[in-house]
Amino acid sequence: MVSLPRLLIAAPSTGQGKTTVATGLMAALRATGLTVSGHKVGPDYIDPGYHALATGRPGRNLDPHLVGEDLVVPLLLHGASTPERGELADLADIAVIEGVMGLHDGRLGTDGFASTAHLARLTDTPVVLVIDCGRLSRSAAAIAAGMAVFDPRVRIAGVVLNRAGSDRNTEEITRALASWRLPVVGRLPYDAELASPSRHLGLVPVAERGESAALIERLGAQVAAHLDLPALLEIAASAPDLDAVPWDPSAVVRPVASGRRPVVAVAGGRAFTFRYPETEELLRAAGCDVVPFDPLHDEDLPAGVAGVHLGGGFPEVYAGELAGNARLMARVREAVGDGVPTVAECAGLLYLCRTLDGVPMAGAVPLAATMSPRLTLRYPVATAASDSLLTRRGERVSAHEFHRTVTDPVATEPAAWIVDGAPTGVAGPRLHASYLHVHWAGYPQLAQRFAEAVAVASGAGAGSGTADGVADPLRHHGDREVGGDLLDLAVNVHPGPRPEWLDRALHASIGEAAAYPDVAPAVGAVAAHAGRPATEVLVTAGAAEAFTLIARLRPWRRPVVVHPQFTEPHAALESAGHRVTPVLLPAETGFALDPALLPEDADLVVVGNPTNPTGVLHPAEAVLALRRPGRVVVVDEAFMDAVPDEAASLARTAPPDVVVLRSLTKLWGIPGVRAGYVLAGAEIVAELARLQVPWAVSTAAIAATRACLAPEAAPEARARAADIAAWRTELVAALAARGVEVVPSSTSFVLARLGAGTRERLREHGIAVRRCDTFPGLDATWCRIAVRPPATTARLLAALEESRV
Repeated sequence: MVSLPRLLIAAPSTGQGKTTVATGLMAALRATGLTVSGHKVGPDYIDPGYHALATGRPGRNLDPHLVGEDLVVPLLLHGASTPERGELADLADIAVIEGVMGLHDGRLGTDGFASTAHLARLTDTPVVLVIDCGRLSRSAAAIAAGMAVFDPRVRIAGVVLNRAGSDRNTEEITRALASWRLPVVGRLPYDAELASPSRHLGLVPVAERGESAALIERLGAQVAAHLDLPALLEIAASAPDLDAVPWDPSAVVRPVASGRRPVVAVAGGRAFTFRYPETEELLRAAGCDVVPFDPLHDEDLPAGVAGVHLGGGFPEVYAGELAGNARLMARVREAVGDGVPTVAECAGLLYLCRTLDGVPMAGAVPLAATMSPRLTLRYPVATAASDSLLTRRGERVSAHEFHRTVTDPVATEPAAWIVDGAPTGVAGPRLHASYLHVHWAGYPQLAQRFAEAVAVASGAGAGSGTADGVADPLRHHGDREVGGDLLDLAVNVHPGPRPEWLDRALHASIGEAAAYPDVAPAVGAVAAHAGRPATEVLVTAGAAEAFTLIARLRPWRRPVVVHPQFTEPHAALESAGHRVTPVLLPAETGFALDPALLPEDADLVVVGNPTNPTGVLHPAEAVLALRRPGRVVVVDEAFMDAVPDEAASLARTAPPDVVVLRSLTKLWGIPGVRAGYVLAGAEIVAELARLQVPWAVSTAAIAATRACLAPEAAPEARARAADIAAWRTELVAALAARGVEVVPSSTSFVLARLGAGTRERLREHGIAVRRCDTFPGLDATWCRIAVRPPATTARLLAALEESRV
């Protein structure tokens, strides 16, 4: 439990003075020597700029629409933590949260979702209500009383009377509030000098107001003079403890480079003030150096730039000045044309257009933008239109859109997003530009992909040193490592010939190809082999189809993938629009499964056993210890048949909430057939079956499943598992004798720390091993080596000796 004094400044409607009171309170409390963290409900970028100036810390947004309800409290604690360390021991003395719109006003049609009241409930924060009583008397008390009883889950702990008039009038309001036990904690008089000027999108950003520091100082002095700071501190101290830990960017992205950190140029200055600080924190955690540049004044991009991020702002206000910096515009146009990974949101999109209201822009995208009489303000749920720099086709994100311009055309092909059935924006392998703002803390895979692309572009990332870069590490497969005359130690398919009985079954299936496949015989074979009823069996087109079905099974709130492991389930969950929480098992413990590392609120947990690429076999008890009420545990046993006697398998004994995935691909050498199956409780199997497309499993896969699981196949399966175990023992001993660190494995491959650059040198000597820097939790010093017969192992060992010379 974490103690964080906090309060939330709200109002019955926009324009009541929330920003004045909240920002002034932050400044006043800071002036007393307290460490204050400032937060804003909703997607707004402008108010957090004032908060940052008042507190001396980054202003933070708290928006359940953009990041999901589960991340709100962790992001609150992150913002209240010491920015450099994010440690709970260094929490701010108090957090002040500014609301949005009216207290109960949220996304339309959602009964107040993402409203200030919703945020107050999620964070269990007492509310201080600001009421503009410039034209009110007792009616102000009626408004406050109505607010107090409208939702009993929201605690209004005090009222601030803004633009308070005569003493007599404020005393009238105070008496009326007292009968409702709503104390007045301040009476702020009207001060014209403190009014925040408007712009067509809202308040003027702090970066554009030369007198901002003086304004904040004046606000703080006014609040200190007219608000009851001790009473407000008492309200903040009454907030209950929070059962959460701070959000940590390093826990949701992995470093993309070892050694040199690739440079991401981030637009700033007066024209580009809109971005969430978590965006830069994620990029830094992913191993990038974030370097700001000002499109109004800088004539070139930062030295060594390998990626560009153009956030939001007001380019339409500064269009002439931006166009006057033609040298930088040309440089940006060249960078986009040269394939430098570039992300542009809203203002960034306008900057990349050919023109903005007739004024020349960078011309990096084939769009022209013009001002519109209509303000676009919405909270859309967008679907990725294609695989691109940031997205994978079909992914869904919750976004924010806020602009008074339109582009012609609205989108290119391929577009960035589909919103309300219509395409919008521009996307490609190295570009993603649209009007939509996405909070990357809610979708860290976007930051990960951008950082990966930047690292490859810089030559510092996973793709450097190979013929092909790795644009999407989660989808990188071992078969991409092989080719030409390379000896394949990267793919884990059994190297021996298929048994004659299996070939006969596969050949016979060709004769049945004229009819639609009937999966029932394969279901019966699996059920008999596993000793389970047919209702607990689903035959699939390999484990890959099963991962996709599970990703679509339910609207998972907190899916967890335990890494290092096969990355396909992680990719499938992301493609289905889920925010994945990765849990990394440390090498120091031998990648042992520790249930204590998993968040308690995880409703889906995916773990490999034995795990690809570590080869670690987790005890069945450890896997079962992951179970929780309401949670589904998925165990990928794709390599279990290579384990003698299938020790630790849950295929026969798993309870209904544990889903076991099996594959016939590896042991039997049939990756092209795509044969696998799911074992789970009947209810889950029925749900998965409803998602499966008709005739998803081919006639050949059905034949292979029946043959490989027939009792007659058991002796060959045992013999192959025994061969693998003997070959692995010889390989591990030989590597250990050469001083190579090897993770104890129970299956058909071993994870070895060969050292950075060894994989590339082995390729020069004709040997392909599996790179491991594409697996979360591992880096380029690790390689996965397929277990092979002694003669093949000898070739590997000879190449290792030669590569060391």
